[in-house]
Amino acid sequence: MSIIIKFFIAPDDTSAASSVDSGPDGVFGSLTCGNFDASEAVIEWESLLTGQSFEALVASDEPHTVADPGEEGGPLLFVVSDALQGALTAASTDRLAEVGKLWIQERAAEGEAFDPEMVGELLSDLADLARTADGRGHGLYCWMA
Repeated sequence: MSIIIKFFIAPDDTSAASSVDSGPDGVFGSLTCGNFDASEAVIEWESLLTGQSFEALVASDEPHTVADPGEEGGPLLFVVSDALQGALTAASTDRLAEVGKLWIQERAAEGEAFDPEMVGELLSDLADLARTADGRGHGLYCWMA
């Protein structure tokens, strides 16, 4: 199964939700990737960047869902936590590379394989998008279909 993932910036949940059906293409600054569980990945990345446990983040109901397809199917839309957005904004290139390596190791333990170059580019581009969002006072969102 192919998963399309688009991280994008929006001023608020209402604005972000307007892209649920059509996706955020051409509406907001965005980053497209695919074929992993982004809702789980953002929790893992936040855990690696902030030192909070994966379990504590899940218990705190992260990431916050803006639109859930439920049983009907359709896109999922969630907002990246302020803590992860801030950690991405502040992360150096070396720190992002370290997090990428650790995340690849975690996923390998679950039987998933990721190209290190792709992960490095993804985290670097995501950090750039987080910085843009932060500079505008916007949030970082993720749309999955």
